[in-house]
Amino acid sequence: MDRPASALESPATQTLRIAVLVPCFNEEAAIATVVGDFRKALPAAEIYVYDNNSRDRTVEVARAAGAHVRSERRQGKGHVVRRMFADIEADIYVLVDGDATYDAPSAQRMIDALVSHHLDMVVGVRIDQSTAAYRPGHRTGNRMLTSFLSTVFGEAFKDILSGYRVFSRRFVKTFPVLSDGFEIETELSVHALELALPVGEIETPYYARPAGSVSKLNTWRDGFRILGTILKLYRSEKPLRFFTAIGAFLALVSIGLAVPIIITFLEEGLVPRLPTAVLSTGLMIVAMLSISSGLVLDTVTRGRREMKLLAYLSQPAIKKD
Repeated sequence: MDRPASALESPATQTLRIAVLVPCFNEEAAIATVVGDFRKALPAAEIYVYDNNSRDRTVEVARAAGAHVRSERRQGKGHVVRRMFADIEADIYVLVDGDATYDAPSAQRMIDALVSHHLDMVVGVRIDQSTAAYRPGHRTGNRMLTSFLSTVFGEAFKDILSGYRVFSRRFVKTFPVLSDGFEIETELSVHALELALPVGEIETPYYARPAGSVSKLNTWRDGFRILGTILKLYRSEKPLRFFTAIGAFLALVSIGLAVPIIITFLEEGLVPRLPTAVLSTGLMIVAMLSISSGLVLDTVTRGRREMKLLAYLSQPAIKKD
């Protein structure tokens, strides 16, 4: 399907420093299209391609297309994003994959929404333009993970795994990147939810990869890694709920084991199953320790969240001329 022509640049684009950040791994077939499309869509922007140990001609093609090319040796998209956020200075950051599946002209609408509504992150919600654009397994997994994240942290996003996002400087410079791989999108979403940052979503076309470009995402392996990331973030950001749930489960098991023993003791005055009684007592002790740990860690988490907010507020907001 043909892609729409680039939109006219808005005043916000002309007065603010914009950086387009493109993490890449073996995207020789697509990177020239990505750089060219974003050069047309955002003429004033600086385009940075960060190569992640590509074994093809990604670096040469990106440089020939006019991008600033840099590298990150540690393998994984999370490492690349951490390096890009630390290195690049700008007012607005556009993060996009280097596979030519995202719609470059939509960047202008996303930037306009970020600036006009005083947002810190705008996510491009993918609307596939062909059956080959979005594999059924990826679509199903995205829905499941999005639903799970909404249940755990509150509904705020329709497409948590989208690799097309626009950020304010205050978001980028105060975001502590912890993940290594494709879990980075989930971490970005959870960070915004936990600090209650102003965010938005805009639907954008999503295209099939060009011929010769191969997806690096493994549906099952990366899906489980993303699910594991959500659980880790849930444990660290909502420890009281997490450890109380564990404590409640252990307490119920302990009570279930203890009831027959108590009934036997009341009827016969004996404790015939001493090992079961000891196990029940131990489980109850562990349950109480789990709940106590949740209470302590919840206080620590609140303090850490306050520090994140103070760091966020220390950065100036985007100002329109």
